[in-house]
Amino acid sequence: MTDTKRQNLYVYNGGFLTEGRVRRILDLAGFDIKLGAPKGDDLVGVWGHSPTAPRGEAIAARKGAGIVRVEDSFLRSVRLGRDGDAPLGLNIDRAGVHFDPETRSDLETILTEDPLDDTVLLNRAKAGIATLKSAHLSKYNAFDPARPVPDPGYVLVIDQTRKDASIKASGCDSNSFREMLFFALTEHPGARIIIKTHPQTKAGHSDGYFTDKDANERITVLDAPVSPWALLEGAIAVYTVSSQLGFEAILAGHKPVVLGQPFYMGWGLTDDRKPLQRRQRNLTRAQLFAGAMILYPTWYDPFHDRLCSFEEATATLASAASAWRDDHQGWVAADMRLWKRKPLQQFFGGSKAMRFARGSAAVRKAQSRSARLMRWASTGGDDATLVEDGFLRSRGLGAELIAPLSLVLDDVGIYYDATRPSRLENLLNASDALDDGARARASALIARITDARLSKYNLTGTPLPELPKGRRILVPGQVQDDASIRLGTAEVTDNAGLLAAVRDANPAAVIIYKPHPDVEAGLRPGAVADADKLADVVLANGDPIAAIDAVDEVWTMTSLLGFEALLRGKQVTCLGSPFYGGWGLTDDRTMPIGRRIARVDLPALVHAALIAYPRYRDPMTGLPCPVEVIVDRIENDDLPKPGAGNRALAKLQGLFAGYAHLWR
Repeated sequence: MTDTKRQNLYVYNGGFLTEGRVRRILDLAGFDIKLGAPKGDDLVGVWGHSPTAPRGEAIAARKGAGIVRVEDSFLRSVRLGRDGDAPLGLNIDRAGVHFDPETRSDLETILTEDPLDDTVLLNRAKAGIATLKSAHLSKYNAFDPARPVPDPGYVLVIDQTRKDASIKASGCDSNSFREMLFFALTEHPGARIIIKTHPQTKAGHSDGYFTDKDANERITVLDAPVSPWALLEGAIAVYTVSSQLGFEAILAGHKPVVLGQPFYMGWGLTDDRKPLQRRQRNLTRAQLFAGAMILYPTWYDPFHDRLCSFEEATATLASAASAWRDDHQGWVAADMRLWKRKPLQQFFGGSKAMRFARGSAAVRKAQSRSARLMRWASTGGDDATLVEDGFLRSRGLGAELIAPLSLVLDDVGIYYDATRPSRLENLLNASDALDDGARARASALIARITDARLSKYNLTGTPLPELPKGRRILVPGQVQDDASIRLGTAEVTDNAGLLAAVRDANPAAVIIYKPHPDVEAGLRPGAVADADKLADVVLANGDPIAAIDAVDEVWTMTSLLGFEALLRGKQVTCLGSPFYGGWGLTDDRTMPIGRRIARVDLPALVHAALIAYPRYRDPMTGLPCPVEVIVDRIENDDLPKPGAGNRALAKLQGLFAGYAHLWR
């Protein structure tokens, strides 16, 4: 809970001064951190029930000052705070602390008194629960969701760190954990018991209440970093004292047995072995989530240095968690061009520095380091994860050595290769499982992209000439040696053939040809000598979005401009098999791909292609980021400017456009 009025907050815990993110969130929430003694309506800030809290409490009592208790939010970071990760948000409470039943915290007041019946709020909550499940997000997120969990059918018993403040506040101790295990064993005779340790225990920071000595033929102690959501899915019952995992168990559909008195007990969603009489209200899961995750916390946006919504914070954490999960093993990149190495290091070297090598040495280095092997898609191979530019790439051409804002990783194939599956294709085939929140996010993204007139390279180009009246068809040219043509076309395989095929099928239409910007810049092959004879209009350096807006249809082999036309509601005819073809959104004039079995609408296509598939890196903060941040950066031209060296090298490469394999 925050107050718009600025107030002095006197602190006696060094963390308030040294932890920059904590201090910044408090500042944005209206608090001025101070040292000394409070007076008047000044407040005292303490960290939960930390060892330093009594000092602040004593001063507050002596001076008659109010207390603000601060804790990490329920979605904190990827790694532990002790590993250096800053919190994504704070729980700022003027009444108490959420885990202490002796006081009625601001969170409890929300859950008790707020109507929690607003349809928009509850829909946000339902979408939020779905997002946490699908993205495998928890308080800490340094785990691989694909890591296997025990076979389903077990009882899950949740361990915690010794002397955790929430345990003491609930009046519990080590005997409570022994009692919890006894209940699990006796109430589920014959069932397997999985004891899940706390991440801090695995990291060696704190001891838990259970050890390997507690394991036997029925009991397994699990300390592997697995997804809590995957673990909860296989459980038949859940037991906890006061762990946040008990809250997540509720969200996963369980009614956990709770021996302590955490914030989530007492609302009709838990089996409470130590009831709290003042909590008499029954809540739905969505209502509990709305209070605890949307109304109570103060969330922070590191990209714009401002407070933000739960949804924005979740997207930030999802991006960071996805990056860590991709990168924590480390990468060895094979046969990468020199100019690409810095952008790749920036994208994928956040957890461990990338290594670069050539030929078989790269394979050996990856194996010796237990690292992942990466290759640029055009040089690909079945032994590596492939990397390629994303669909919102930059403001400027890749051939001019402008660093990308988005890249895709694909360990199945690559999106432009229609001869085999790709991770993008798999996402689209599974799009029927897309939840309403994800669809709403995709729809909002479509509106933002189209309103801001964004494209892959975001080149505005020259104004369009006056175009002839009639049924206008835009034909985008492509780079002749583009891999999507080689791997995604059969009968029509070059720009001249494309123009001829379009004219043959549409003899009375106004055909408008737009050469590819790399070709126009002289950086790549693909020029059509007699384009003006095959088309009614040739747009030299024309604005691609203006061109889409000015026509009725787009005919293409595999150009991304066809995807950008779909975003703008245009009819698109494909003479090849681009990633967006074959799903029911395009008029396909080539052999269908049997693997593409789903019927996909535009929000599902956009969610897969622009949200779930690519990685984005914010060029201003250097952090992994959601796509919305990149849209904002491009729209506002809030981007670093390319150096003169890049432009000179690009011009030199233009002289050798036919030898692109030497420098790409």
